[in-house]
Amino acid sequence: MYDHTINFKKLPDKIKNDRFYALQAVKLNGYNLKYLNNDFKKDYEIVSAALKQNGYALEFVNKKLKKNKKIVRIAINQNSYALKYAHPKIKSDKKIALIAVKKYCFALNHTGKNIRDNKKIVLEGLKQSGYALKYASERLKKNKEVVLKALTKNVLAILYVHHSLKKNKKFIIKALKKCNWGTFVEKIHYNLKKDKEVIVQAVKNWGMSLQFANNFLKKDRQIALIAVKQYCNSLEHVDFKLKKDKKIVLEAIKQNGYSLQYADKSLKFDRNFILKLVKISGNALAYASENLKKDKEIVFEAVKQNGNSLMHAHSSLRSDRKIVLQAVKNNCYAIQYANKELYKDKEILSRAVKKDDYCYKFLY
Repeated sequence: MYDHTINFKKLPDKIKNDRFYALQAVKLNGYNLKYLNNDFKKDYEIVSAALKQNGYALEFVNKKLKKNKKIVRIAINQNSYALKYAHPKIKSDKKIALIAVKKYCFALNHTGKNIRDNKKIVLEGLKQSGYALKYASERLKKNKEVVLKALTKNVLAILYVHHSLKKNKKFIIKALKKCNWGTFVEKIHYNLKKDKEVIVQAVKNWGMSLQFANNFLKKDRQIALIAVKQYCNSLEHVDFKLKKDKKIVLEAIKQNGYSLQYADKSLKFDRNFILKLVKISGNALAYASENLKKDKEIVFEAVKQNGNSLMHAHSSLRSDRKIVLQAVKNNCYAIQYANKELYKDKEILSRAVKKDDYCYKFLY
């Protein structure tokens, strides 16, 4: 790419001091303003042209023009972060700040203190990102309306919330009801992590928020059930005793068979229980004991429910014609997990390629 800045910098002073060339240079790259003489840096036409091309060139503008609202508007219309180089008085101008924040919320970082304490302008920034709360005043970080707006936009805005709200039970419960992801439970006050009402609301929104609860609440069966019903992998964070609870594990499997990985080892050896699970989700076979992966009835039921669960069967059963045929009936792509000797079986091959001739790819 042609770098007009470097080329202009190397030109002789005679050309750099020529107004015509100076104007053309900043039109090509506003940053060329840096290499112009001081008279051109206060030339309204040249400065305007530079800022239209690159608002950040405001850094090199004459100090008097940095106080000029029209000049600053040109800069922030091109790049709202250019407000960084405006005069402090301009940074505190409500109209200028609102333009910048509307264009890019994080321009709030470069506004005056009065702007960061302006509820209307801060809320405007939060429409784009909850993280903009970082640059709000301490007063607004305590404001329930402002904080709730931030959290509903991005739950991780909790990082910037005032500590007084992080321990406000009523507010946190309200926030949990409004937000669709309870991750911010990690950052709330530790006393609320011991509060059952708070944790129940958290796991209703996002089961995995159970990981941030106090350990004694991880032993609560009611909470565990709510958590795994909301998100199966929450089973990972329930108390080890509840990982033996068949009802809780079953609720997880209803969503995804792979969540069996978080169940107690004893259940992975329980034949009757595994047989029940694979009928619900064939993928549960992935975490059954090695002996049960050799069990024909269990494997047959698994592939009947999900043909691709054939990949989790013991190698000896991938050569079993009845099982492979059932797997392919359910999902033609399951042929890729069968023993190669069965690729010659006309019925199996026919069932697979009839559904999708892409299956030929697995045969070679």
